[in-house]
Amino acid sequence: MKAVVGLLLMLLRVSHGVEIYCDGRQDGAQCYGALGGTVVLRLMDSASEITKYRWKFNTTVILNGKTNRIDSNLIANRSVFTPSKGTFRINDLSRTDGGVYTLETFDSSGKSLEPRTLQLFIQAPVSSVLLVTECLSQGEMRASCSSEGGDSPQYSWTLGGRTLTHTELLSGNHETNNITLKQHVSGRLVCSVKNNVSHVSKEETISNCGFIFINCTLCDGTHISQWVFAANNTLCIESTTVPTTVRDTTVDNSLLICALRASVAILSIIGITVYFIWKKKKLGKSEGSAIPPTPEYPDNSVLMVEMRNSTYEL
Repeated sequence: MKAVVGLLLMLLRVSHGVEIYCDGRQDGAQCYGALGGTVVLRLMDSASEITKYRWKFNTTVILNGKTNRIDSNLIANRSVFTPSKGTFRINDLSRTDGGVYTLETFDSSGKSLEPRTLQLFIQAPVSSVLLVTECLSQGEMRASCSSEGGDSPQYSWTLGGRTLTHTELLSGNHETNNITLKQHVSGRLVCSVKNNVSHVSKEETISNCGFIFINCTLCDGTHISQWVFAANNTLCIESTTVPTTVRDTTVDNSLLICALRASVAILSIIGITVYFIWKKKKLGKSEGSAIPPTPEYPDNSVLMVEMRNSTYEL
């Protein structure tokens, strides 16, 4: 009954841990196991071909056997040796399981054969990843990736399934946990975190933070080529999202706007000029009407004198 309970507990531990296989048949092999998980170490092709074998951890013998018979297993409560496959399985790994293991074998005469060593490293697996993005003042985007747990985490970034390039990165590189992306970058951004016993990733779809690239020529000949916040843009009518591309329609529309503005200015000047000419003429007429009219025959005219003389003669 105790054996059954022990087996169930062992299976329960395995189902909740990470299982890693490692071929340790070469001398000096390096293997990794996940903290709390399981490691399966391949020690030999088959124990049935070996007269006697001994498996040691540092200086402590943990396994003794002959051909297909296991004489002793110091950690039998959480390990299983399968002679036919030559594998030694250790469950519920702890930090103290890390170290140097040595396999000693003997021939039929009891002579020791050449021993083989194996180095086992225990690492905590990465449990989760947090990806945070933030828009900066000029439209760049800062992305930060952090992980929970995990020994010696290694970071990597991809965009749309491919590695980020220097044309997309303003600072950092695709193997750091903090990067800054240029203004035009958008798509599916993925941060991956891994070590020798785990691999976890987190993704987020990013856009260009509401910034657009404008490239046009103003009425005064000033050429503008820069990133601006789209909601506040008053410099160009149209824009392109690719800095290296200039659209002809943008320049044409800018020239059209300049021509319209010039036409409005000319019409305004003409209107003002006509108004002042009309005003001046009207003012001249008003001044002329204010002078009293001259009588056709004033009292001191020559005609009046002659008429008076004629009357006296009669």
